[in-house]
Amino acid sequence: MTFDELNISKPLLKAIEDIGFINPTPVQEKTFSVIMSGRDVVGVAQTGTGKTFAYLLPILKQLTYSEQRHPRVLILVPTRELVIQIIGELDKLTEYMTVRYAGIYGGTNINTQKKVVYAGLDILVAAPGRLYDLTMTGLLRLKNIQKVVIDEVDEMLNLGFRPQLMSIFEILPKKRQNLMFSATLTPEVETFINNFFTSPLKIEIASHGTPINKILQSVYRVPNYNTKINLLNLLLKDKAFEKVLVFVSGKRIADRVIESLLPEFKEESAAIHSNKSQNLRIKTLERFHKSELRLLVATDIAARGLDISDVSHVINFSIPETPGDYIHRIGRTGRADKPGKAISFITEKETDFLIQIEEMMQKSVPVKNLPENLKISSVLTESEKVNLYDKNYLKVRHLQETKGAFQNKKEKNKKINSGSPSKKRKRNKKKIKRSGKR
Repeated sequence: MTFDELNISKPLLKAIEDIGFINPTPVQEKTFSVIMSGRDVVGVAQTGTGKTFAYLLPILKQLTYSEQRHPRVLILVPTRELVIQIIGELDKLTEYMTVRYAGIYGGTNINTQKKVVYAGLDILVAAPGRLYDLTMTGLLRLKNIQKVVIDEVDEMLNLGFRPQLMSIFEILPKKRQNLMFSATLTPEVETFINNFFTSPLKIEIASHGTPINKILQSVYRVPNYNTKINLLNLLLKDKAFEKVLVFVSGKRIADRVIESLLPEFKEESAAIHSNKSQNLRIKTLERFHKSELRLLVATDIAARGLDISDVSHVINFSIPETPGDYIHRIGRTGRADKPGKAISFITEKETDFLIQIEEMMQKSVPVKNLPENLKISSVLTESEKVNLYDKNYLKVRHLQETKGAFQNKKEKNKKINSGSPSKKRKRNKKKIKRSGKR
């Protein structure tokens, strides 16, 4: 099927031709007519399959010209980076259309965004925190919303936006179309759908537990954090690692990884996380897009929906605790029918997370032998050192020393109690009384 066959309007078709797209992806093809019908839709598809265009195309086709001030379409996304990315896609698709749209998110001047909202909008792309703030001022009203798109709702819930989401959906018009697109559906998301959607049609292009088939996955088992650093430096010496996205579990680790890189890699590396300023994050992503940076170290804010082209390798320096996050991470490579590689570094403590990921995917990830020239470090970080005063550690030590919780008693401990407990207590009371008389 071509975009011509989807009966897309001429201005949209012209914009798509300029972008260079000819055929819609399966998720775009299967959801287009359903969204056009006005029915609630839950689209489940792997990352990199064109979910953003899947909802933007039918929305833009149905959007008529209007001069009203309050927005008619609301697109909710979890992060500032995703807001910016979707605005970029709207820039491309509305080249030959008259559509008013804007993105709002935290970390920037709210007064500037108030002016943009007050000027009038057709489509509002928003992160839930700043959207909630603006609605509470009374300046932004959602009474005219006809369509709501929720992109990556599971990440919004993970980031703690549940109260804001609940409040936003309570003030939305009852009569509206709800659209949700994601690579994974958690039980918490299913509950959200049941509470706010009306008989949605679930369109599942591929099992949400299955990663993109063209991604070659592998695992290195390493003893500790410092050996992970050594392994990363060693791998980067291979020029096949052209454009590498490294995922870590937290902001501090992201900065520590950058600091621990060999001098030859530091100039072509950078980190992004929520402690970085918005302008710096945007510039860093732009440099990585343009391949001015070879290595980008990131927390999971970069895993959700960001369309970063030509990533040769994804490295899980810290493997995620949630299997769905693993799918989002490795989906940053192997995009647009190109092959990709995903490598995970795991310690013994992280083995359980890998087991959960493999269970969800219903396939095992091959374990690779450590390179012969890898330096195995014996230096532990503070978090890796055993705390001798930890009660759980003492409990484990005790069980190890006694060879388990269940064992036979020694002969000297096999004493049979004589006399009933009540008689013992009486004897003890008599002794106390006698000692009192003395």
